[in-house]
Amino acid sequence: MSQEIIRSTVVPIIYLLSTVLFIFGIKQLAKVKTARRGNTIAAVGMLLAIIGALLELGIVDYRWIVGGMALGTIIGATFAIRVQMTSMPEMVALFNGFGGIASALVATSVYWDLVVQRGATGTVYEALGTDEAITVMLSILIGGITFTGSLVALLKLQGKLRKGQPILLPARHYITFGLLFGSLAFGGIAVAAAAGDSVVWVLALSSVSLILGVLLTIPIGGADMPVVVSLLNSYSGLAASMAGFVIGNPLLIIAGAMVGAAGLILTQIMCVAMNRSLLNVLVGGFGVADGAGGGGSDEYTSVTSCGPEEAAMILENAESVIIIPGYGLAVAQAQHAVRELADLLKERGTKVTYGIHPVAGRMPGHMNVLLAEADVPYEELLEMDVINPEFKNTDVVIILGANDVVNPVATKDPSSPIAGMPILNAHEARSVFVVKRSLSPGYAGIKNELFEYDNTMMIFGDAKKVLQGLIGEVKDL
Repeated sequence: MSQEIIRSTVVPIIYLLSTVLFIFGIKQLAKVKTARRGNTIAAVGMLLAIIGALLELGIVDYRWIVGGMALGTIIGATFAIRVQMTSMPEMVALFNGFGGIASALVATSVYWDLVVQRGATGTVYEALGTDEAITVMLSILIGGITFTGSLVALLKLQGKLRKGQPILLPARHYITFGLLFGSLAFGGIAVAAAAGDSVVWVLALSSVSLILGVLLTIPIGGADMPVVVSLLNSYSGLAASMAGFVIGNPLLIIAGAMVGAAGLILTQIMCVAMNRSLLNVLVGGFGVADGAGGGGSDEYTSVTSCGPEEAAMILENAESVIIIPGYGLAVAQAQHAVRELADLLKERGTKVTYGIHPVAGRMPGHMNVLLAEADVPYEELLEMDVINPEFKNTDVVIILGANDVVNPVATKDPSSPIAGMPILNAHEARSVFVVKRSLSPGYAGIKNELFEYDNTMMIFGDAKKVLQGLIGEVKDL
């Protein structure tokens, strides 16, 4: 079969099939039950996309291709096997960064080959074509922002950058807007500049994009990291789509646009869940008001605590229980223990459901994935809007490591950093057990008023050990 037939017939069919698999894969990812199948379908689609791209290129050195795929497979498999569930958000942030920098490098390589290496005469847009020249600059800009922004998010998630707290620079918004407009100006000048003079402007654009990624992310506190992760995912998709225009690959354009759109939709969902505006997300520093107060003293004065035995006695007569998972559950790897406790309660005739806040944990869907690992029935996982009306009629709520997402101050104190954020109304239940290692604050860094409510009792300790204690006590009832 000739190369011309392959490019004109075989490759488009492969690209079309790959696109369909991507669409169905993303659709399957929408539900926990089908997520693994969706991931597999999308992976097959990506394999076909790679095969199609290689066939389209024709003459390639397959030694480098096979070597790169083998190395990538080893690294990816090692990460996937060794990474803990609690580190999954960091891994996602890192992958976003890799996607962004890969797109930027693809665009840079095309620019370097066609403009610099070949010693093109005239302007950059004449050497590349106007559309290609513009998308080269956009890919470098978005890819650079995604890369450094993801690295900062990674450090914040690990608590290695001021323990995840916001870093507020003086006049940060003016600096950010100035650099953003500067980067657009540098890109425009590079497009219109003579080919021999454009290198300095491309380097300036690259440098500013890397700085912008840092400045857009450092003002954001750890409480808002789920929004950041989804936004950076959108950025990586946009960068890939721009790279697709650069190399003229329609599948990369489509796949990048799908990732960008999905990430943007998820970001909007996260913004609604956090009561943040998308504009503030794009500008940076959202969720942080200069000089904002935390709403009263951070000291606790009337906290009631108990042990698993006392909690089990109350659970004995409970007709309904809502379990609220949080990051503490993930840290303790207690998902299997909570499933065992829930099964015991259901055997005694208790109705058990799970209240899932959209931003619980440290990335979108963190709790869903965690509980799915323990085979918790999907129909028992209820979203915030569905579960909130149920709290008033619920006997017992068990909170496992969640903090900010159940803090009533969000609805009471307009000066609070989480003011207006929709929360799970756990405080409305008859009895509330909060399982935490200590009274330390959540990512917002503020006191949780729920801990001092009359119907709340703290059970201090590791979530897995506490749950195992509860399991033993319930069995003895």
